[in-house]
Amino acid sequence: MFLSKIVLHKKLEIEQLREKPGLKSMVEKARSAPRTRNFCSAISNGRGVNIIAEIKKASPSKGQLSTNLDVVKQAKTYEKHGASAISVLTDRKFFKGSLDDLKKVKAAVNIPVLRKDFILDPIQVYESRAAGADAILLIAAILDNTQVKTLYQHATELGLGVLVEVHNPLELKKVLPVNPRIIGINNRNLKTFEVNISNTLMLLPLVPEEIQVVSESGINSKKDISILREAGISA
Repeated sequence: MFLSKIVLHKKLEIEQLREKPGLKSMVEKARSAPRTRNFCSAISNGRGVNIIAEIKKASPSKGQLSTNLDVVKQAKTYEKHGASAISVLTDRKFFKGSLDDLKKVKAAVNIPVLRKDFILDPIQVYESRAAGADAILLIAAILDNTQVKTLYQHATELGLGVLVEVHNPLELKKVLPVNPRIIGINNRNLKTFEVNISNTLMLLPLVPEEIQVVSESGINSKKDISILREAGISA
């Protein structure tokens, strides 16, 4: 399964990160970073459809998506056409992304930038803040209850927005105790990689009304957007 391979490799990256530059250095950089842009407000501005546009060079299921993607040009295009925020894949091994991509995008646009990666350890949260991320993704499928609580707490203390991603009712039950402001419902089946927006429609009634909901993946048409908007999602 792709996800288990990604997590295994990510743990090796975390070990290297702890050796150099080290947790203390990362914490200092994070705490001295400029103020973040408000991700939560950006996706709930009440203007209708809020789009979180994604910058992704490759994926394990589809391989290389772009051989010479200009992330700055792409980000500016997204912003020009009304994106509320931009999500940047920063995993290098499986998605061909980098924190440098995130830094370039952050410098090029005025809307919030979310770091999309496989975050397992607090040092990655500090790394995200130090790199200029305004928000991070936490994937419930790869985290236990304690990790969800710890990572969410570290992120909010640093002023980061947090998009907490779930795929099923069990994962939703896992994350609700931290009282997240935003929950992302992923429409992709992590075992088959099939995508269907019906997953959002199924889980949405289980989410407390005060929590903003983002529908992730598989949104391919105006009809999909219309269905999701009428159901009550934020982005």
